[in-house]
Amino acid sequence: MNKKLVAMLSALSLCVTVTACSKSEENTKSQSSTNKTSINIESLDNESVSDPDTYIKLGAETTVEGQGAEVSNNKVTITKAGTYSVSGKIEDGQILVDAGAEDKVYIILNGADIKCSNSAPIYVKNAKKAIISLADGTENNITDGETYVFEDESSNDPNAAIFSKDDMTIIGTGKLTVNANYNNGIASNDDLKIQSGNIVVNAKNNGIKGKDCINVTDGNITINSKGDGMKADNTTDETKGYIYIEGGKINITSSQDGIQAETELLIADGDITIKTGGGSENSTKSNQAPGKMPEGMPKGERPTIPDGQTQGERPEIPQDIRHPSSNQDTNKNSNTDVSTNTSTDENTSMKALKATTNIIIDGGTFNIDSEDDSIHSNANAIINGGTFEIASGDDGIHSDTKLDINGGIINISKSYEGIESTTININDGNIHVVASDDGINAAGGNDVSTETGMPGNDKFSSSGDALININGGYVYVDASGDGIDANGSINMVGGTVLVNGPTNNGNGSLDYDETFDISGGTLVAAGSAGMAQMPSDSSSQKILNLSLTSQESNTVVNIKSSDGKNILTYSPSKNYSSVIVSTPDIKDNTKYTVSVGGTAKGEAKDGLYYDGNYSGGTEVGSETISSTITNITQEGASTNSMGGHGGQGGRPGGKGHKMQPNTSGQTNNQINSQITEQ
Repeated sequence: MNKKLVAMLSALSLCVTVTACSKSEENTKSQSSTNKTSINIESLDNESVSDPDTYIKLGAETTVEGQGAEVSNNKVTITKAGTYSVSGKIEDGQILVDAGAEDKVYIILNGADIKCSNSAPIYVKNAKKAIISLADGTENNITDGETYVFEDESSNDPNAAIFSKDDMTIIGTGKLTVNANYNNGIASNDDLKIQSGNIVVNAKNNGIKGKDCINVTDGNITINSKGDGMKADNTTDETKGYIYIEGGKINITSSQDGIQAETELLIADGDITIKTGGGSENSTKSNQAPGKMPEGMPKGERPTIPDGQTQGERPEIPQDIRHPSSNQDTNKNSNTDVSTNTSTDENTSMKALKATTNIIIDGGTFNIDSEDDSIHSNANAIINGGTFEIASGDDGIHSDTKLDINGGIINISKSYEGIESTTININDGNIHVVASDDGINAAGGNDVSTETGMPGNDKFSSSGDALININGGYVYVDASGDGIDANGSINMVGGTVLVNGPTNNGNGSLDYDETFDISGGTLVAAGSAGMAQMPSDSSSQKILNLSLTSQESNTVVNIKSSDGKNILTYSPSKNYSSVIVSTPDIKDNTKYTVSVGGTAKGEAKDGLYYDGNYSGGTEVGSETISSTITNITQEGASTNSMGGHGGQGGRPGGKGHKMQPNTSGQTNNQINSQITEQ
């Protein structure tokens, strides 16, 4: 076997190195660039199969034609290297490979139907490598029983209907159906490669498992599992336990994680569909459980400070929110593997794509409906490309440390929080996010937000060093909580960012603790006015802060310069009374007029009109730009919004939980943290 090396470099010069499972020829890889790290790993060796040396015909009386195999009590034992054709049907038998340590054994399934009541129907006990070939035009069925009898009770091997203690590769164009009634479907204690084949796995526990690694290059794979769909779980060697998907079609329905890697999860291409835990509709967050929201509170809003309570005091939190009763199922399948993943969540994990260290996605098509996070890394995640349709009961995309989005089409149609990490770098891509709480959230620490269904009570939100960098791309956010939230700072130098929401006054379309410096790009943030927060006045790009009377959703807002040029024509998708605008077109010493209502015609995307005609609106007010932030207020509108003042979260006095500004000197995130601590 060859030794392979994965080199991954983050935007913060974090270098993560992974060595693939094989062991002879070393191949060191280098990073592609300092700004964009692509998957750079060599596949496991491809295999091909020659004509059979030996023919095994299963039946009431199993026969062997050739050398290297023997039959005893319906058990066929293969004892040496060679190519073996297996055909026919046996009701209670086994193919056992017990060859030499350097022997490669090729098994051609040529219309084989093998059932075994008390062990793995195909068991590779000893060999250098086993190659299972699915003969063209054949259907092959492997079925085990609900209980196993072990030769060595201390090892619990085998633990899958098709099981190998050594490397295993599946090739061919035929069909293989595996019905695993005891535990796992297909498993290897070393490397597992799926090179091709039409494979269906129905498993009581994990569908496909390679302890050291799984490498999928092609094939059509369908998995229905009560545990994880695909899993690599070597916890003792940081160079192993990874999954590398190069292509193929994968469809997974799992009760727990869809694809779970103990170290790296690397996806170059493929058509991947995953549904976990019954889907996003089963999420406790969607149902506001285990902790219920106070009666009548809008989704995403925090509890108000009771009358008479001093500003800065912690509001009273209902008992069922402070101490929620968890309905998470912590019981694992009784037939769990010996090498279980001890680094996963304490409660049952139902994430779609999950890695304990890092995730890199270069391309592919993804359709995900997950009860838990759709994409989750306990360290870093890098998305360079691909098309994503995501519905999540928790986070759409989450990484504990850093997330780089360098490209791709990402549509998160449902989530609790859309995108979450300590550091988020958006360099390119087309991103749409719908969230019942925060749309994009930069915070810090491990994500344990599933402990309570209360928006804002995510213990991940704990670090003042969190950072959002928007360097390019297109971002559209529809949020019921904060639109873009950083427990630290936000920097924007390019791209287009549109924020719709919230509609309640307990959140803001922008929320940060330190600074929000904008020097380029187009920002439009429309939402409620109670907690509206401006970018910092240290920004080099000009900002317009519009305070309006309550406007219905889809009511057009227009900004026009004194020379008649349309600077902005936008139709927010939600009710709004605050609009924050910053574009390179807003210039010093120029007068701008704001109007609402009326009609906009022309090309529009997500409510933003390009080269359109605007007419018939009601003028709100006009101002000449003379400072970084210019306020324009409609008559009768509230002036609750907080101006940006650099290093103190951009708000004098901070945010409170009532609709009027507070004087406690606390930011919104600080008050939310107090609620969480109670």
